[in-house]
Amino acid sequence: MTRPALATVACAPVTIAAIPSPSTAVWHLGPIPLRAYALCIILGIAVACAVTEVRLRRRGGPQWAVLDIALWAVLFGMVGARLYHVITSPQDYFGDGGEPIRALYIWEGGLGVWGAIAGGALGAWLAARQLGIPFTVVADAAAPGLPLAQAVGRIGNWFNNELYGGHTDLPWGLNVHQMDPDNPGEALKDQNGDPILEPGGPFHPAFLYEALWNVGVAGLVIWADRKWKLGKGRALAVYVMGYTVGRFWIELMRTDEANKILGVRLNVFTSIIVFLGALIFFLRVRGTREYLVPVDAPVVAPVGAAGGDVSQRDVSGASGATARKPQRYRAVTEEQYRAYQETGVIPEEKGDLLDDFADDDVDDVEDEPDDDVASDGPDDDADDDGEGGSGGGSETGSESGETSDEESDDESDTDARSRAENGGDPAVSTGDR
Repeated sequence: MTRPALATVACAPVTIAAIPSPSTAVWHLGPIPLRAYALCIILGIAVACAVTEVRLRRRGGPQWAVLDIALWAVLFGMVGARLYHVITSPQDYFGDGGEPIRALYIWEGGLGVWGAIAGGALGAWLAARQLGIPFTVVADAAAPGLPLAQAVGRIGNWFNNELYGGHTDLPWGLNVHQMDPDNPGEALKDQNGDPILEPGGPFHPAFLYEALWNVGVAGLVIWADRKWKLGKGRALAVYVMGYTVGRFWIELMRTDEANKILGVRLNVFTSIIVFLGALIFFLRVRGTREYLVPVDAPVVAPVGAAGGDVSQRDVSGASGATARKPQRYRAVTEEQYRAYQETGVIPEEKGDLLDDFADDDVDDVEDEPDDDVASDGPDDDADDDGEGGSGGGSETGSESGETSDEESDDESDTDARSRAENGGDPAVSTGDR
């Protein structure tokens, strides 16, 4: 007996789990809107500042200098980030149906990380210049904090329901809502009041991939810095290389709108170019970890065994000196920095030793006898005799001076006796007679 053939039925893949997305990205504290994207950026900045402050202090930097640096870096970074986004996506603001004024609405998202890095670096350089701190020391101190700040900032993309990839059936697939363009920060809702999902989901959570990658880049920078004691901006170069590698493959995964060149997203080419620039810098620049010592102002707070700011060491050698904040710092090696911590003596700058040698040469030349003096003639003998006579005259003058002093003493005694005889009146003296 022949058994009937079994029919095969194709079933749609079932997603066991999916990451939900928030349907609200803004809350209101009275009339003040609190946007999740902005809060994540602020939190990321705080993380970067904390990491940079700790690392900069350990390298001899002044306390809280990172606050001054962050102020400039954040302002320039925000402007650079928005400019990069607007320049690379002009159709959103200046194309058909675009609103130019919305280019200023940074709370709606749209900050280009490349512009943020460039603008932030410019702002940090200007701040470091004002503080008198070499920029490379600041850059290396900030290197692991920057990817951590980016990782925190990417959470803001989750609230905004943006930065996702194509469809996936993986357990960590992301459900994405359609956001209301007329009510930023809120998802569109159906007639029942339920948020509307983007069709075709769940999607790859590209924002999460990048956040996790950035945490790994921060770990890579810390590990490499501890192993090789990177200096001269090389730790920052490691961060840039690590970040661009991750951004390259994550950018290929994204499906949101973007300008393309030869069918490839613009940021893919940007990642390649920036990576190559950082790689060339890392290979060409040499130098170990740099530390800071003040070079223009003695200060009085000593560094004890419990730690403290080395820039507050008293190097003046004078007790009771008035403390004043150093206006300039110099990068030195770790050995020089440790010696400075122990002794308080500022290491010599390159060139000081050569200057000392030059001074010694000048002294040697001054000590050498002149050829004309060495070959004395008859006239010189006469001069020597004259000098000898002068010397004898000087001795005679000394004896005469001693005799005059004795006579003056005798006259003083006589005057005193005379004043006593006249009742102590100072107006009557032997000189008046």
